[in-house]
Amino acid sequence: MAVLTPERTESAPEDPRPRRRPALPRPRRQSTPPLPGDRRLAAVLTAVLGVATLVTRLWDISYPADLVFDEAYYPPEAREFLELGYEYNRGYTFIVHPPLGKLLIAVGEQLFGYDSFGWRLPSAVAGTIAVVVLTRLARRLTGSTLLGLVAGLLLALDGLSFSLGRIGLLDVFLQVFVVCAVSCLVVDRDQVRARVREGADRVTRSGFPLGPRTWRLAAGVLFGCACATKWSGVYFLAFFAVLSLWWDRSAWREAGVARPTAVALRRGLPGAAWALGLLPVLAYLATFTGWFRGEGSQGRHWAEQHPDTAYPFVPGALRSLWHMHAEWLRFHNGLSTPHPWQSEPWSWLVDGRPILLWNPQGLTDPEGNQVIRYILMLGTPTLWFAFAPALVWLVWRLVARRDPAALTIAVGIAAGWLTWFVNLDRTMFIFYMAPVLPFFVLAVTLVLQDVLGAAGASVLRRRIGLAAVCLYVAAVAMTFVFFYPILTGQPLTHAEWAQRMWFPSWF
Repeated sequence: MAVLTPERTESAPEDPRPRRRPALPRPRRQSTPPLPGDRRLAAVLTAVLGVATLVTRLWDISYPADLVFDEAYYPPEAREFLELGYEYNRGYTFIVHPPLGKLLIAVGEQLFGYDSFGWRLPSAVAGTIAVVVLTRLARRLTGSTLLGLVAGLLLALDGLSFSLGRIGLLDVFLQVFVVCAVSCLVVDRDQVRARVREGADRVTRSGFPLGPRTWRLAAGVLFGCACATKWSGVYFLAFFAVLSLWWDRSAWREAGVARPTAVALRRGLPGAAWALGLLPVLAYLATFTGWFRGEGSQGRHWAEQHPDTAYPFVPGALRSLWHMHAEWLRFHNGLSTPHPWQSEPWSWLVDGRPILLWNPQGLTDPEGNQVIRYILMLGTPTLWFAFAPALVWLVWRLVARRDPAALTIAVGIAAGWLTWFVNLDRTMFIFYMAPVLPFFVLAVTLVLQDVLGAAGASVLRRRIGLAAVCLYVAAVAMTFVFFYPILTGQPLTHAEWAQRMWFPSWF
């Protein structure tokens, strides 16, 4: 019986070309987009947005003429700087914040007098600068002038930022210092990457010197100013100092060095220790010049009154300052006094508990009908309700695309929001969101970037995306206009006021 065997065939030669992986809809690791070429147009549009923002904040800013909420502390303390050069050691009140924010309020009081316009003008200017700088930061992160303007406009239309820009509190100054400092670090990141690329022929196992990094030095000073306004600026300084070193590592890795972490530490850590370590401390201490010079400053002579304390070789003024800071830390960690307008960090994302700033009683119109002039520090709901979904989308972009813009924003949110979960027993308020608000706005902007579509998408896709983005921004603008009367204390009937009280927690 014959056995049938298959014919022998020669195997086909292997294709020497490497097999290509299936194309992905998005690259697994996105790169930082280049800046658009419309530099002059972008500057003009940003300036127009800044002027419009300042005008809206200055309009009727003097109402009410009385001190509202925590204005009971900061404008009077600012006046003491003008009269004495320092904050007076009063027995009935305890000063618990560094001096820089109050010094800035004192500038307005010096220029326009001790009245509501004088102590609120610096806040309006600071809030406007925050809008302008955020516009530039978003443009750099997204590579789009349109999205930069969208981010700035959303911050300008945010009710909480608007309210903080019209009263004499400290948080709006913290916001602007943080945004400016982060923006400087982002510019430093881009400059370092450019220097590494341009010096590709000089790259060795240990890299090469990157030269002066003035933007990082500026960031250090601004972070020090943030800490000198409120201590919560320390978290932003620490988180972004680490991120700055990570950016250095990424630049060296892209240059092809074998050990990018070691090179980043060798080339970046010494300068970072100076720019983001020592320099912020010096900037912080410089704001206490009046305290050092004032004989009646709070706690100034504590060391002299307690000569048996440790470390006697340390100058008495420094020991006194250290003790005062320890007292401040004890105060903030133990602050748990119930307050009718306090709120928890998780409720901030949905406007859970805004703050009533002003509610005069017994007002009537000429016909004798009740008039309500309510001032509520309330975030624009159509913007704030997008924060939680935008946060989820941000995490997706970070994990799936390894998006550098998403990483920057996520670090800002972690520094300015997640850190408040460390001590939930502390009494907290929604305006603590002020310095992290720009980063949530940037998160929403990244969502709108994906709604808009990639630059290489079809014309129809881009038009549909642009229409959706415009529709959302218009919705935020209309919501802001709707709530404008209760953000500024405009006269309302009871029915008009009730239309704007959407939730029981807003009463």
